[in-house]
Amino acid sequence: MAYSSLMVHLDLYQPNDARLRVAGDLAEQFDAKLIGVAACQPQPMVYADGSFALSLVEKLQAEAEEKLGALQQQFKAAVHNRSTDTEWRSAFASPAEFVAQEARAADLVITGSDQGGGLTDPLWRLDPSELVMNLGRPMMVVPPETNRLSLQRVVVGWKDTREARRAIVDALPLLQKAKEVTVVEVVESDDDRSAANRHVSDVAAWLGRHRVEARHRVPKLHGNATEQLMNQANEIGADVIVAGAYGHTRLREWIFGGVTSDLMLQSKHCALLSH
Repeated sequence: MAYSSLMVHLDLYQPNDARLRVAGDLAEQFDAKLIGVAACQPQPMVYADGSFALSLVEKLQAEAEEKLGALQQQFKAAVHNRSTDTEWRSAFASPAEFVAQEARAADLVITGSDQGGGLTDPLWRLDPSELVMNLGRPMMVVPPETNRLSLQRVVVGWKDTREARRAIVDALPLLQKAKEVTVVEVVESDDDRSAANRHVSDVAAWLGRHRVEARHRVPKLHGNATEQLMNQANEIGADVIVAGAYGHTRLREWIFGGVTSDLMLQSKHCALLSH
Protein backbone atom coordinates (compact mmCIF):
# COMPACT_ATOMS: atom_id res chain seq x y z
CA MET A 1 0.00 0.00 0.00
CA ALA A 2 1.39 3.41 -0.96
CA TYR A 3 0.50 6.92 -2.00
CA SER A 4 1.03 6.83 -5.75
CA SER A 5 -0.43 10.26 -6.45
CA LEU A 6 -0.20 13.38 -4.27
CA MET A 7 -1.98 16.70 -4.72
CA VAL A 8 -0.71 19.97 -3.25
CA HIS A 9 -2.92 23.05 -3.10
CA LEU A 10 -1.28 26.47 -3.54
CA ASP A 11 -2.92 29.52 -2.04
CA LEU A 12 -3.02 32.94 -3.69
CA TYR A 13 -2.61 34.84 -0.41
CA GLN A 14 -0.83 32.45 1.95
CA PRO A 15 2.83 31.31 1.94
CA ASN A 16 3.25 28.09 -0.03
CA ASP A 17 6.90 27.22 0.65
CA ALA A 18 6.23 24.85 3.57
CA ARG A 19 3.53 22.83 1.85
CA LEU A 20 5.66 22.55 -1.29
CA ARG A 21 8.61 21.26 0.76
CA VAL A 22 6.41 18.66 2.45
CA ALA A 23 4.82 17.66 -0.86
CA GLY A 24 8.29 17.19 -2.32
CA ASP A 25 9.43 15.13 0.68
CA LEU A 26 6.41 12.84 0.36
CA ALA A 27 6.78 12.55 -3.41
CA GLU A 28 10.35 11.36 -2.89
CA GLN A 29 9.39 9.00 -0.06
CA PHE A 30 6.68 7.31 -2.16
CA ASP A 31 8.04 7.89 -5.66
CA ALA A 32 4.67 9.49 -6.36
CA LYS A 33 3.11 11.66 -9.04
CA LEU A 34 2.75 15.24 -7.77
CA ILE A 35 -0.16 17.41 -8.91
CA GLY A 36 -0.26 21.12 -8.12
CA VAL A 37 -3.67 22.82 -7.91
CA ALA A 38 -4.91 26.37 -7.42
CA ALA A 39 -8.18 28.17 -8.02
CA CYS A 40 -10.08 31.37 -7.39
CA GLN A 41 -13.40 32.78 -8.52
CA PRO A 42 -12.94 36.44 -9.49
CA GLN A 43 -16.10 38.53 -9.39
CA PRO A 44 -17.01 42.05 -8.26
CA MET A 45 -17.60 42.60 -4.55
CA VAL A 46 -20.77 44.58 -5.42
CA TYR A 47 -23.22 44.30 -8.25
CA ALA A 48 -22.92 46.75 -11.12
CA ASP A 49 -24.53 47.27 -14.49
CA GLY A 50 -23.41 47.69 -18.06
CA SER A 51 -19.90 48.30 -19.29
CA PHE A 52 -18.55 49.14 -15.83
CA ALA A 53 -19.48 45.68 -14.54
CA LEU A 54 -17.94 44.04 -17.58
CA SER A 55 -14.68 45.97 -17.26
CA LEU A 56 -14.48 45.18 -13.54
CA VAL A 57 -14.93 41.46 -14.16
CA GLU A 58 -12.30 41.53 -16.89
CA LYS A 59 -9.86 43.32 -14.58
CA LEU A 60 -10.39 40.81 -11.77
CA GLN A 61 -10.00 37.91 -14.15
CA ALA A 62 -6.76 39.33 -15.54
CA GLU A 63 -5.37 39.74 -12.00
CA ALA A 64 -6.47 36.22 -11.08
CA GLU A 65 -4.93 34.74 -14.23
CA GLU A 66 -1.65 36.48 -13.44
CA LYS A 67 -1.64 35.12 -9.88
CA LEU A 68 -2.47 31.59 -11.00
CA GLY A 69 0.32 31.77 -13.57
CA ALA A 70 2.78 32.84 -10.88
CA LEU A 71 1.69 29.93 -8.68
CA GLN A 72 2.25 27.52 -11.56
CA GLN A 73 5.79 28.78 -11.94
CA GLN A 74 6.36 28.50 -8.19
CA PHE A 75 5.12 24.91 -8.24
CA LYS A 76 7.33 23.96 -11.17
CA ALA A 77 10.41 25.54 -9.62
CA ALA A 78 9.83 23.84 -6.25
CA VAL A 79 9.16 20.28 -7.45
CA HIS A 80 11.03 19.87 -10.74
CA ASN A 81 13.71 17.72 -9.06
CA ARG A 82 11.44 16.12 -6.43
CA SER A 83 9.19 14.03 -8.68
CA THR A 84 9.61 12.64 -12.17
CA ASP A 85 5.86 12.94 -12.82
CA THR A 86 4.28 16.35 -12.18
CA GLU A 87 1.16 18.14 -13.37
CA TRP A 88 -0.49 21.53 -12.87
CA ARG A 89 -4.24 22.18 -12.68
CA SER A 90 -5.96 25.53 -12.13
CA ALA A 91 -9.32 27.13 -12.80
CA PHE A 92 -11.63 30.05 -12.14
CA ALA A 93 -13.67 28.28 -9.48
CA SER A 94 -14.26 28.12 -5.74
CA PRO A 95 -10.94 26.84 -4.31
CA ALA A 96 -12.50 24.31 -1.93
CA GLU A 97 -14.91 22.97 -4.56
CA PHE A 98 -12.21 22.75 -7.23
CA VAL A 99 -9.72 20.92 -5.01
CA ALA A 100 -12.41 18.52 -3.78
CA GLN A 101 -13.35 17.68 -7.37
CA GLU A 102 -9.78 17.29 -8.59
CA ALA A 103 -8.91 15.09 -5.59
CA ARG A 104 -10.30 12.14 -7.52
CA ALA A 105 -6.79 11.98 -9.05
CA ALA A 106 -4.93 11.80 -5.72
CA ASP A 107 -4.43 9.53 -2.72
CA LEU A 108 -3.57 12.42 -0.40
CA VAL A 109 -4.19 16.18 -0.58
CA ILE A 110 -1.69 18.57 1.00
CA THR A 111 -2.61 22.11 1.99
CA GLY A 112 -1.52 24.74 4.49
CA SER A 113 -2.96 25.78 7.82
CA ASP A 114 -4.56 29.19 8.02
CA GLN A 115 -2.96 30.60 11.14
CA GLY A 116 -3.85 34.22 10.46
CA GLY A 117 -7.02 33.86 12.47
CA GLY A 118 -9.10 36.01 10.14
CA LEU A 119 -12.12 35.29 8.00
CA THR A 120 -11.38 33.89 4.56
CA ASP A 121 -13.00 34.81 1.25
CA PRO A 122 -14.19 31.43 -0.12
CA LEU A 123 -13.88 32.75 -3.69
CA TRP A 124 -10.16 33.48 -3.34
CA ARG A 125 -8.84 31.42 -0.44
CA LEU A 126 -9.26 27.81 0.58
CA ASP A 127 -10.66 27.11 4.03
CA PRO A 128 -9.20 23.75 5.19
CA SER A 129 -12.20 23.33 7.51
CA GLU A 130 -14.55 23.28 4.54
CA LEU A 131 -12.27 21.13 2.42
CA VAL A 132 -11.73 18.27 4.86
CA MET A 133 -15.46 17.65 5.25
CA ASN A 134 -16.07 17.37 1.50
CA LEU A 135 -12.81 15.93 0.23
CA GLY A 136 -13.34 12.17 0.41
CA ARG A 137 -9.56 11.83 0.69
CA PRO A 138 -7.14 12.26 3.60
CA MET A 139 -5.82 15.79 3.95
CA MET A 140 -2.44 16.84 5.32
CA VAL A 141 -2.33 20.31 6.86
CA VAL A 142 1.15 21.85 6.90
CA PRO A 143 2.06 24.70 9.32
CA PRO A 144 3.96 27.59 7.68
CA GLU A 145 7.14 27.03 9.71
CA THR A 146 7.62 23.39 8.61
CA ASN A 147 11.04 22.87 7.01
CA ARG A 148 10.78 19.20 6.05
CA LEU A 149 8.89 15.99 6.74
CA SER A 150 11.22 13.20 7.80
CA LEU A 151 8.56 10.73 9.06
CA GLN A 152 10.73 9.78 12.02
CA ARG A 153 7.89 9.80 14.55
CA VAL A 154 4.10 9.85 14.13
CA VAL A 155 1.39 10.17 16.77
CA VAL A 156 -2.07 8.73 16.16
CA GLY A 157 -4.64 10.70 18.14
CA TRP A 158 -7.13 7.93 18.83
CA LYS A 159 -10.80 8.30 19.63
CA ASP A 160 -13.05 5.27 19.34
CA THR A 161 -15.10 6.65 16.44
CA ARG A 162 -15.58 5.99 12.74
CA GLU A 163 -13.59 9.14 11.87
CA ALA A 164 -10.53 7.85 13.73
CA ARG A 165 -10.88 4.43 12.13
CA ARG A 166 -11.07 6.05 8.69
CA ALA A 167 -8.05 8.25 9.43
CA ILE A 168 -5.77 5.40 10.52
CA VAL A 169 -6.61 3.37 7.40
CA ASP A 170 -5.97 6.42 5.20
CA ALA A 171 -2.66 7.00 7.00
CA LEU A 172 -1.36 3.42 6.67
CA PRO A 173 1.12 4.18 3.86
CA LEU A 174 2.61 6.99 5.95
CA LEU A 175 2.64 4.91 9.14
CA GLN A 176 4.44 2.08 7.34
CA LYS A 177 7.19 4.55 6.38
CA ALA A 178 7.53 6.02 9.88
CA LYS A 179 10.27 4.82 12.21
CA GLU A 180 8.21 5.26 15.41
CA VAL A 181 4.42 5.26 15.81
CA THR A 182 2.60 5.96 19.05
CA VAL A 183 -1.16 5.59 19.48
CA VAL A 184 -2.51 8.04 22.07
CA GLU A 185 -5.98 8.35 23.54
CA VAL A 186 -6.69 11.20 25.92
CA VAL A 187 -9.36 10.74 28.57
CA GLU A 188 -11.59 13.17 30.39
CA SER A 189 -11.58 11.27 33.68
CA ASP A 190 -9.74 8.41 35.34
CA ASP A 191 -12.90 6.32 35.02
CA ASP A 192 -12.28 6.19 31.26
CA ARG A 193 -8.69 4.99 31.54
CA SER A 194 -9.34 1.23 31.51
CA ALA A 195 -11.44 1.39 28.33
CA ALA A 196 -8.94 3.74 26.67
CA ASN A 197 -6.05 1.38 27.39
CA ARG A 198 -8.03 -1.43 25.78
CA HIS A 199 -8.73 0.74 22.71
CA VAL A 200 -5.15 1.78 22.05
CA SER A 201 -3.84 -1.72 22.73
CA ASP A 202 -6.20 -3.06 20.06
CA VAL A 203 -5.17 -0.36 17.60
CA ALA A 204 -1.45 -0.97 18.16
CA ALA A 205 -1.99 -4.71 17.62
CA TRP A 206 -3.98 -4.01 14.43
CA LEU A 207 -1.16 -1.80 13.15
CA GLY A 208 1.29 -4.59 13.88
CA ARG A 209 -0.62 -6.86 11.53
CA HIS A 210 -0.08 -4.20 8.85
CA ARG A 211 3.70 -4.03 9.31
CA VAL A 212 3.62 -1.03 11.64
CA GLU A 213 5.33 -1.46 15.00
CA ALA A 214 3.42 0.85 17.35
CA ARG A 215 3.46 1.77 21.01
CA HIS A 216 0.39 3.01 22.88
CA ARG A 217 -0.26 5.51 25.65
CA VAL A 218 -3.08 6.91 27.73
CA PRO A 219 -1.52 10.02 29.30
CA LYS A 220 -2.29 11.30 32.75
CA LEU A 221 -4.95 13.97 33.00
CA HIS A 222 -3.41 17.38 32.39
CA GLY A 223 -5.31 20.15 30.61
CA ASN A 224 -7.91 19.75 27.89
CA ALA A 225 -7.85 17.19 25.08
CA THR A 226 -5.92 19.43 22.71
CA GLU A 227 -3.27 20.25 25.32
CA GLN A 228 -2.84 16.58 26.21
CA LEU A 229 -2.45 15.51 22.57
CA MET A 230 -0.04 18.35 21.76
CA ASN A 231 2.00 17.61 24.88
CA GLN A 232 2.34 13.99 23.80
CA ALA A 233 3.35 15.01 20.27
CA ASN A 234 5.94 17.44 21.66
CA GLU A 235 7.29 14.89 24.14
CA ILE A 236 7.69 12.26 21.43
CA GLY A 237 9.03 14.75 18.89
CA ALA A 238 6.34 13.86 16.35
CA ASP A 239 6.57 14.94 12.73
CA VAL A 240 2.89 14.22 12.06
CA ILE A 241 -0.32 13.82 14.05
CA VAL A 242 -2.94 11.51 12.53
CA ALA A 243 -6.53 12.12 13.63
CA GLY A 244 -10.14 11.98 12.59
CA ALA A 245 -11.84 15.25 11.66
CA TYR A 246 -15.00 15.90 13.66
CA GLY A 247 -17.60 18.49 12.76
CA HIS A 248 -21.21 19.21 11.96
CA THR A 249 -23.08 21.80 9.94
CA ARG A 250 -25.10 24.71 11.30
CA LEU A 251 -26.71 26.97 8.71
CA ARG A 252 -24.21 25.75 6.08
CA GLU A 253 -21.24 26.55 8.33
CA TRP A 254 -18.99 23.82 9.70
CA ILE A 255 -18.68 23.78 13.47
CA PHE A 256 -15.68 21.85 14.76
CA GLY A 257 -14.53 20.40 18.03
CA GLY A 258 -11.49 21.92 19.70
CA VAL A 259 -8.93 19.29 18.67
CA THR A 260 -9.93 19.28 14.99
CA SER A 261 -9.95 23.05 14.83
CA ASP A 262 -6.59 23.37 16.59
CA LEU A 263 -4.95 20.79 14.33
CA MET A 264 -6.09 22.75 11.28
CA LEU A 265 -5.41 26.25 12.54
CA GLN A 266 -2.89 26.31 15.39
CA SER A 267 -0.80 23.14 15.49
CA LYS A 268 2.97 23.32 14.97
CA HIS A 269 2.87 19.72 13.71
CA CYS A 270 1.76 18.50 10.31
CA ALA A 271 -1.65 16.87 10.70
CA LEU A 272 -3.17 14.11 8.56
CA LEU A 273 -6.93 14.36 8.93
CA SER A 274 -9.81 12.28 7.55
CA HIS A 275 -13.55 12.62 7.83
